[in-house]
Amino acid sequence: MSAGLVIQSPAQAQRLFLLFHGVGATPQDLAPLGGRLAREFPDAAVASVPGPDRSDFDAGFQWFSVLGVTEENRPARVAATLERFVQTVREWQQRTGVGREATTLVGFSQGAIMALAATQAPQPPAARVVSLSGRYSELPRSAPPGVQLHFIHGTADAVIPVSQAQQAARALQALGAPVTLDVVAGLPHGINRAVEDLLVQRARQP
Repeated sequence: MSAGLVIQSPAQAQRLFLLFHGVGATPQDLAPLGGRLAREFPDAAVASVPGPDRSDFDAGFQWFSVLGVTEENRPARVAATLERFVQTVREWQQRTGVGREATTLVGFSQGAIMALAATQAPQPPAARVVSLSGRYSELPRSAPPGVQLHFIHGTADAVIPVSQAQQAARALQALGAPVTLDVVAGLPHGINRAVEDLLVQRARQP
């Protein structure tokens, strides 16, 4: 079981929110967002999960190194750690007693890259994935079965441009996958109250 920040743990959880931070960050960085989800969904288990490796930036954690990362080598780096990510999700599901059909993965930046990559696994580990300022390492080739996808992205993001989310949404729509895209005007690479509100709205979506 990966160490993580447990934000809410009801006796009989009806749903599970797993939060995955960006490179060089820690689970505590997403604690405010997790707290909002806990207040909105009192029946949910909510946890913020660290990446498995120490960051190359000497602070925080990561799922894969971004030193020298390019469009060409990013997919291989993601693929090399994807099994660890999927296994982490399944361990939290076992711990909380919540199945994939009631699991939502909320990823920010690198955390979103991993959550989106997991939807292309033969058996995606969650029924809903929310990408906050994220992107695919490579665009999907098929619609992930039984998965709803939501992108929330700022127009002023200089780290992962909003065009990445727009491109992903178009590709998923072409594949027939259920997908939404919410664009937050003027938001850089980060999370604000508007993002929180949109996340709650999408999490309530049937």
